[in-house]
Amino acid sequence: MRLVASRGWEVEEIVTRQAVQDLERLAREARERALAGLTSPLEVHMYRARMDLALLSQTTGLWRWRIRRHFRPQVFARLSCPLRRRYADALGLSLEALGRID
Repeated sequence: MRLVASRGWEVEEIVTRQAVQDLERLAREARERALAGLTSPLEVHMYRARMDLALLSQTTGLWRWRIRRHFRPQVFARLSCPLRRRYADALGLSLEALGRID
C-alpha cells in the first residue's frame, strides 16, 4: 500500500469551509441581535455549536416552531429548568452559560 495525492477532496473542503463561515456569520448576527434584546442567547449558542434549527430540533426532540418561539427573549426567560437543561445538554453548555452571551 502506498499513499498518493488525492484529488476530489478540494471541493468538499471548500464547501465545508463555506458552511462553517456561514454559521460563524449567523452567530455574529445573532449575537448582535441578542445584545440589542431582539433574540435570546439560545439562537447565538445554536449557531456557535454549528447547528441550525433542524439539527437543534432533532437533538432536543422539540418542534422547530417551539424552538423559534424560544428565540424570543421574553419566552426564553420563562423557560422551565428541565427545558433549559435539555437545551444546555444538546449544546454542550452549562445552565449558566446557556443564559449568557459572551
